[in-house]
Amino acid sequence: MKKQADKYKPTTVAWRFYLVLGVIVLVYFGLAARTAYIQVVEPEMLKKQGDMRSLRTAASKVHRGSIVDRNGRELAVSVPVETVWADPKIVMQNNALAMVEHWQALADVLDKDVNILKERVTRNPAKRFVYVERQVSPAMAAYIKQLKIPGIHLRKESKRFYPTGEISAHIVGFTNVDDKGIEGVERVYDQLLTGENGKKQYRKDAKGNRIEVLKDVESTPPEDLTLSIDQRIQALAYTELKGAVKAFKASSGSVVVTNVHTGEILALVNSPSYNPNNRRNVAIHRFRNRAITDFYEPGSTMKPLTVLSALEFGSATTNTVVDTNPGRMRIGGRRVSDPRNHGEQTLTDILVNSSNMGTTKLALDMPKEFFLDKFFEAGFGESTGTGLIGESSGIMHDRQRWSQIELATLSYGMGVAATPLQLARFYATIANGGIKRPLTILKKSKTTTASPSLFEEQRVFSAKYSQEVVSMLEHVVNDHPVEQAKVAGYRVGGKTGTAFKAMAGGYGNDYVGLFAGIAPISNPELAIVVVINEPGGDLYHGGEVAAPVFSRIMKGALRLLNIAPDANTATANNSLNTKEPSHV
Repeated sequence: MKKQADKYKPTTVAWRFYLVLGVIVLVYFGLAARTAYIQVVEPEMLKKQGDMRSLRTAASKVHRGSIVDRNGRELAVSVPVETVWADPKIVMQNNALAMVEHWQALADVLDKDVNILKERVTRNPAKRFVYVERQVSPAMAAYIKQLKIPGIHLRKESKRFYPTGEISAHIVGFTNVDDKGIEGVERVYDQLLTGENGKKQYRKDAKGNRIEVLKDVESTPPEDLTLSIDQRIQALAYTELKGAVKAFKASSGSVVVTNVHTGEILALVNSPSYNPNNRRNVAIHRFRNRAITDFYEPGSTMKPLTVLSALEFGSATTNTVVDTNPGRMRIGGRRVSDPRNHGEQTLTDILVNSSNMGTTKLALDMPKEFFLDKFFEAGFGESTGTGLIGESSGIMHDRQRWSQIELATLSYGMGVAATPLQLARFYATIANGGIKRPLTILKKSKTTTASPSLFEEQRVFSAKYSQEVVSMLEHVVNDHPVEQAKVAGYRVGGKTGTAFKAMAGGYGNDYVGLFAGIAPISNPELAIVVVINEPGGDLYHGGEVAAPVFSRIMKGALRLLNIAPDANTATANNSLNTKEPSHV
């Protein structure tokens, strides 16, 4: 019986039992460790996976603000458009490429090659988003929607449109395809015009139902921007400038119109310009806002500053007579001369005859520091305060050593370079009685954001002497034998300028013709600067190419602003003192 019992005794080896037990323990230990690792050490991965499946954000976009001129006329608006995009994964899953006729129709309406279009969509089949075409018109979008190609979708967007086209292109600028300002006012005030999009973050269930709103941020609406530009004057100035550039075969030109009392820019145009609504194949130089970026030696348009400086210092009065005989002189081995000998000249005669000899003697009769300071005080060598991107400060050297010939040439506008905008501010300064104001491209009002400027208005010239120089400038227009800047019915003052174009190592053979003037003289309201760069015909002097443009723009602007004619106004304040003249 004992042997029979031993026969049925279990024969399992103990180590096998412990091996199985150990494996089970290790499995449970591994599961516990993995659970602890996922939940304690690195739980973000599962959260991220869960959020990808359930968390969604819906954006509420705001359209870009409008840009209008001072009278409310639209210069830049946002119009609704749609963007065509593709989901390659859906396209492949639904075998949408087999819809040959539909794809051909899509390619035709988008003006694309159908094979290139298909290749672009299917280049990465796992991708979920590919742009097909940005900013298509609503009519095109409706046609594409009717094609019903699986995986081809539409998304609402907005596109910038510029109603005034090339007329205001340089001042307004433009945006890129993502509605980001990249030129002009669009860039300077991009944040103000853009606003902030709102967004709502929520969680959804497996059926797509919203079960929890986590965050709701309201959108911040953009602001509309009101410019100081008067589009009527802007259009007039552009038409006249474009015609002059073409007629005189010039390479370019600029016009600036400013309000002398407020510093507001009423017009700022350049030629050549461009159409901001269609910039395809436009030469890059056309984008340059030459009125603020390009600087020139202003030539004789700077002579009023020399005369004004002499009056301010007291080395001359309105009755001073300057002896310019014999019409030429040498300073440090260099020659200064007039086209002809004008003999004895009053300060008014110096401006009327545009005498280099006269301004040279006035400049050398003043302390160097005083004379140079007047150029800096007048705003040359600094920004005008508009805040526009790319504005140049021109060239006005701030150095200790100045030779007499350098001071002489400075007196008649050589050795200094200014932008048309700087020159316009200087003439506005003497027109308003000697107060230098920062220029602004925004309409001045209590509710409008101020133009970014580091400058405050300041008196730089006395009202008395500024008025005397204004009276002299009226004589320049009235008494000059070839002057063409007169405006019927209005008293006008101004000064021509003709200068060689500076180049590396000296001067070339090209000219710049300028005219800067103010009106009406009885109560100045406008200052206008006209620059005709590199005229190519037989006419190149400022009085021949720039003065007529000034006359037509000033005439139209005064009438558009309903400024009363003053040609019959008594000129008692403008008459020169009749005391016995002093001599220099």
